[in-house]
Amino acid sequence: MNENTGFLRFDSGKCDLCGKCINVCPFGALTMGKHDIQVNENCRMCRLCVRNCPEQAISFEQTMNTFDRETWRDFLIYVEQEGGEIHPVAYELIGEARKMAKKSGYKVNCVIIGGNETAGNAEKLLRYGVDGVYVYEDEGFEGFRPDCYTDAMADCISALKPNSVLIGGTALGRSLAPRLATRFHTGLTADCTSLDIRPNTDMIQIRPAFGGNIMAQIAITHSRPQFATVRYRVMDKAQPVEHPQGKVVRCRIQDGMTISKIEILSQKVLDKVRSIEEEDVLVVAGRGVRNAEGVEMCRKLAEELGGQLAFTRPMVEEGFGDQAHQVGLSGRTVRPNLIVTVGVSGAIQFTTCMKNSGCIVSINSDPDAPIFRTAHYCIEDDLYTVVPEMIRQIGKTRQEA
Repeated sequence: MNENTGFLRFDSGKCDLCGKCINVCPFGALTMGKHDIQVNENCRMCRLCVRNCPEQAISFEQTMNTFDRETWRDFLIYVEQEGGEIHPVAYELIGEARKMAKKSGYKVNCVIIGGNETAGNAEKLLRYGVDGVYVYEDEGFEGFRPDCYTDAMADCISALKPNSVLIGGTALGRSLAPRLATRFHTGLTADCTSLDIRPNTDMIQIRPAFGGNIMAQIAITHSRPQFATVRYRVMDKAQPVEHPQGKVVRCRIQDGMTISKIEILSQKVLDKVRSIEEEDVLVVAGRGVRNAEGVEMCRKLAEELGGQLAFTRPMVEEGFGDQAHQVGLSGRTVRPNLIVTVGVSGAIQFTTCMKNSGCIVSINSDPDAPIFRTAHYCIEDDLYTVVPEMIRQIGKTRQEA
């Protein structure tokens, strides 16, 4: 009889339980059962067991998994820590999960992994209405190492069986999420800008596609869990609740979970520079600014307003700025209280990543500029007339104050 375990198929008529497949597996994915070989979530489809089976009793078939929707329930949010503090994207993920939980009746759980004092951060999450926070705290988790963190996350996912796993679209999250999706043989949608859930528990993951020309709605219909990464500052932050009911659960650190194959030779703490995602005020220079003189004029406006200067992609490509200061799909997503766009036409690739700002003021001489459909205040005029006057008026107001 053939026994199918996920992607690996074992022919029990040929298998003599010699255990060679277990010995050659570098990921500890195979174990000896009472009557058969068992496969766990560590399988990474490397096929070493298939190639090394002396009886040719193992085959690999990449077919769709079947799953019980009643077994895979609730939301699980990975809570990233940065410099010993919770990364703000976690609160946005909690807020979005709570919205979907109202529709589905699911719980919202979090998992946090790190060194000493991690449990203290876990306690802070309870006031945001989460049902449970699962903590993996050990000195071995000090500093992000993707193999160790993947093992801890996989352990939590295997135990909880969440319907959906949400991860921040940070540098760390973009390293962790695909490893987990591969390990669980399921789908991952990266850089989502919106999420929703259907009555049948499929999560609708919305993100720009084809260069931002369409907003794709993606669903993972044939496997669980559903993985999604979400850009920072595109969703509303969760609000605290009056009577938190959640609990913190310390998880057992499995043998070998903190042993990494990555050796850290040296490390250096970089000086913290305020990113444009964190700014409350931004001035964005677009193609209409044209030259270095115009860029310096925009920089002066940003300084007068107490914010930073940012750029559109064409301006970065022309060498006026770098990608760390670029707003758009290939740059950063921002949500300041005030954003002033100068000479920006307003292509969807740009507006998708700034449309949720508190107040949008746009300066453009073209009355048909698409940015005017997004802006709250539209100034149709020559930017070389408007911007110097704005700088003058701001300076005058400051002197009078």
